[in-house]
Amino acid sequence: MKNTLTAAAAALALALPLPACAQQPATKAAASQDADPALWVVKDKDTTIYLFGTIHVLKPGLSWFDEAVKTAFDKSDEVVLELVMPDPTTMSGLVKSTGLAAPGTPPLIEQLPAAKRAAYAKAVADIGLPANAFDRYRPWLAATQLSVAPLSKTGYDSANGPEEVISQAAKAAGKPVIGLETAAQQLGYFASLSQPAQVEFLTSTIDELPTLGTTMQKMVDDWARGRPEALADELNDSLKDSPEVAKVLLVDRNKRWAKWIEQRMQKPGTVFVAVGAGHLAGNDSVQAQLAKDGVKAVRVKY
Repeated sequence: MKNTLTAAAAALALALPLPACAQQPATKAAASQDADPALWVVKDKDTTIYLFGTIHVLKPGLSWFDEAVKTAFDKSDEVVLELVMPDPTTMSGLVKSTGLAAPGTPPLIEQLPAAKRAAYAKAVADIGLPANAFDRYRPWLAATQLSVAPLSKTGYDSANGPEEVISQAAKAAGKPVIGLETAAQQLGYFASLSQPAQVEFLTSTIDELPTLGTTMQKMVDDWARGRPEALADELNDSLKDSPEVAKVLLVDRNKRWAKWIEQRMQKPGTVFVAVGAGHLAGNDSVQAQLAKDGVKAVRVKY
């Protein structure tokens, strides 16, 4: 496996909901393929918290909101997502405020190593945009756009993702929905990355665009078959050459979410928590952070 940030371009679908400006119109289809993604539970005498790993963008045709996942959702009094998405206008404003470079900043292509500029220009052209489309983008935003656009063309869409399905089901059932983070916080994590880390993220994305579809499909297959260990291998491999990105986008957030769960365990009730599957896999997962404080998350067998 390749030791770059590359798969992180696809792993964004596991680790962070994508900016609204990257989303495409929904593609609907009848569910036809059974999927059994992993589910965990943390409980004591009067509190139960389910932990469900999602993929934020999916193609239509996977049947996953059933069996143990649906049972856990139905039993829950409240639903917790990574964030409750703001309206498109607000989201667009946040993306601009965090993802656009300050006036006077050199065009993005000039910030890249000379050897990567031709590949960058081709990547922009391949998604049907003019060469200067991302001139004012910070590298992290260009990386997400370049990685998401090809996925959208092949049918991946947030409208098919678990967050949207769960949100609609919660609304229909009258369940409250809250976010662990705000959109401003999530985009701020990208914006806080150093310039070298952002450039590395972008160049790695460019290098691996030809295999992005294959990488994403493998992640979806592992998710659908309930194989968090395989997801962890893919994610860890993609991030190990950039400790800064791993810390900001994954590890630190997992620690904060584990503390939230521990605090929520002090109140009775049943809660359904759905976060990107990458956060529930590997040595730095939410479950691993909970275990450090003596809180055990048990895999639900189904």
